[in-house]
Amino acid sequence: MKELVILSGKGGTGKTSLVGSLAALAENKVLVDCDVDAANLHLITQPEIKKKQSFIGGLKAHINEQKCTACGICVDYCRFDAIKSETKNSADKDLRFFIDDLSCEGCGVCTYFCPEEAIKMGEVKSGEWYESQTRFGPMVHGRLGMAEGNSGKLVALLRSRAREIALAENLDLILVDGPPGIGCPAISSLTGADYVMIVTEPTISGYHDLKRVAKLVRYFNIPASICINKYDINSDISSEIETYASEENIDLLGKLNYDVSVIEAQMAGKTLIEYISNETTDRIKSLWARLKKQIKSKFKTLPDRV
Repeated sequence: MKELVILSGKGGTGKTSLVGSLAALAENKVLVDCDVDAANLHLITQPEIKKKQSFIGGLKAHINEQKCTACGICVDYCRFDAIKSETKNSADKDLRFFIDDLSCEGCGVCTYFCPEEAIKMGEVKSGEWYESQTRFGPMVHGRLGMAEGNSGKLVALLRSRAREIALAENLDLILVDGPPGIGCPAISSLTGADYVMIVTEPTISGYHDLKRVAKLVRYFNIPASICINKYDINSDISSEIETYASEENIDLLGKLNYDVSVIEAQMAGKTLIEYISNETTDRIKSLWARLKKQIKSKFKTLPDRV
């Protein structure tokens, strides 16, 4: 069982669209959507949810007003300005203190310094995660609630569950649609992975962010390659990316052309591989063949059926 993670330095490179096509080509795999802040792989895989669970991402403070003496000590110590106060009613000058859940980071400092022990920490539902079945096989995915944190923790949970499913169902490949950028969810998506493919685009921001995510992958010492999507929209920057890949000894596995059929396929709720057969799909199939060969060259035990 090997884990292939598809990353991008920025959003909008076409990473998820490509993951969908790879899902249509790969066999004996489990899909994982680790872009929990803005999950969208489900739009083209159309999963049937089999199991739904709450994600407890952390703790939040809660003030017991019966014990609170409105001393205000907690306000002085809260660096997130999460503790608010208001008058109890229009005819009363006494204050009541309460926690702003959107501002509270769950650090627990207020509970430590409260002299009346009126503040307690409690678990908070930060999102949901799902086990689903798609036409491509099992899929694990999730989403965070609005303004919720701990995306890295949810990503780790999804990957862990995907491994359990792969072991239980004797699946050879875990195909991960990672989040864009180099933040906590991206780090959580790639740590411990077997191989990473970075999808980029020939724009100034695309090239800049490619170098950032490549540096991150190199830090974790994971074998990696690059795919230039929409390479023909700017041949000069595409050439710069090719030169960069050569200088950094990163394999350039493929260059995909700009194709409006991708948009049409998405509107139809399909992957490009399912929707049409053209030059772009031929390039994607060639990319997948080279990607399999590349992974097998790193890991000789990977079965041929992947």
